[in-house]
Amino acid sequence: MFWTYLLHCRGGIFYVGHSDDLERRLAEHRSGVVPGIAHDHLPVTLVRSETLPTRADALAMERRLKGWSRAKNLP
Repeated sequence: MFWTYLLHCRGGIFYVGHSDDLERRLAEHRSGVVPGIAHDHLPVTLVRSETLPTRADALAMERRLKGWSRAKNLP
């Protein structure tokens, strides 16, 4: 099982990713272990997550979410 997730970061930035262990990945983001946009804009809040059967499906959903407008990403 895999997840695609959307984080809302400080400064109004959105981060989209995928993982095979959502809880671990969120803990990594929240602790600042993961370098990049989310790390530079802590704290982060989970806005959306979706369970998918394969990594390929999760990656495809991640790419779709990255194409969404800011308005569509807002909760």
